[in-house]
Amino acid sequence: RKPTAPERRLQDLKVGMAENSDIATRNLTGHLLIAMPGMADPRFDLSVVFICDHSDEGAMGLIVNKPTPDIDMSALLSQLSIENPAGLDGTKVRYGGPVEMGRGFVLHSPDYTSVVTTLDVTPDLKMTATLDVLEDLGQGQGPERWLMMLGYAGWGPGQLENEIAENAWLVGPSSADLIFDLTDGQKWEAALESIGVSPLLLSSEGGRA
Repeated sequence: RKPTAPERRLQDLKVGMAENSDIATRNLTGHLLIAMPGMADPRFDLSVVFICDHSDEGAMGLIVNKPTPDIDMSALLSQLSIENPAGLDGTKVRYGGPVEMGRGFVLHSPDYTSVVTTLDVTPDLKMTATLDVLEDLGQGQGPERWLMMLGYAGWGPGQLENEIAENAWLVGPSSADLIFDLTDGQKWEAALESIGVSPLLLSSEGGRA
């Protein structure tokens, strides 16, 4: 009997899971983590995480699709006594992860570099965590494309690799267009589709293959 179309898609998904386990042994700096349905930690439910740094010592990333419900850029700049002539009222601040939620991180296009320090993650994406980037954004002199996050996601040595091997996450390529141009509600499905995985099939499997 030939497999049905849903069975073939499930077989493809299982192959993808096996490849995903192999990916866990690589350096994932600059990649996207895509949360599987049924993620045990609700803070990461349907999250897309951009990995800023990954080494034997652990990993650090920023969730790019979860806006904070009660603070925007104008409120944040006001709290920091930073002027806002650029008029960032209503601009979203996002939840970057559960670690150091009082600390800010700006993921941005490569046209900006802080005079203090900026991390070059990929040719298309940089990350700055110093106050001057917020001052420049308030003045309208910051990067052209950017997201502001509070907090970050962190993993200890081997922790992320184990989570990927257990299929808590899928791994995909980073995309500045996905990160900056899509709505938060579109990013999870778009990240899945970028690696050829159907969100509908994944949801029906509940994260198990």
